[in-house]
Amino acid sequence: MQYKKILVPTDGSDVSLEAIEHAVSIAKTTGAEIFGVYVLDTTPYTEIPADGLWSNLKEILEEEGDNALHLVAKAARKYDVAFKNQVLEGNPEKEIVEFADKINADLIVMGTTGKTGFDRLLLGSVAERVLKHTKCPVLLVRQKE
Repeated sequence: MQYKKILVPTDGSDVSLEAIEHAVSIAKTTGAEIFGVYVLDTTPYTEIPADGLWSNLKEILEEEGDNALHLVAKAARKYDVAFKNQVLEGNPEKEIVEFADKINADLIVMGTTGKTGFDRLLLGSVAERVLKHTKCPVLLVRQKE
């Protein structure tokens, strides 16, 4: 299979960094372009009034997203791989699946678990739901022990 577009959802976690490294390695070999995505998960905050508290929280999440996507850019530049980064907002698994469809991704490379730990013990809720709902092949990367 020839990969042209590889989607790499990231949350800045260590396992996301492992996934980025795998994606960049595949892209370097195949000539694919990397699409780094960070999703501002707004689902836990739907009940917060739209005042200063939400804007402060959103600012923190956006900074976290910028930092996470910087890791994609750094890895892609290191290996001279073309990349584009995008911040999305909403439910992570829904946004990832929809973005993969939108760009006609050939492959999604993502970590098995993210930053939240306990509630994503085995496969990871986001990774599991993306795997179930996307039409695109998915490479799940476990964190090195």
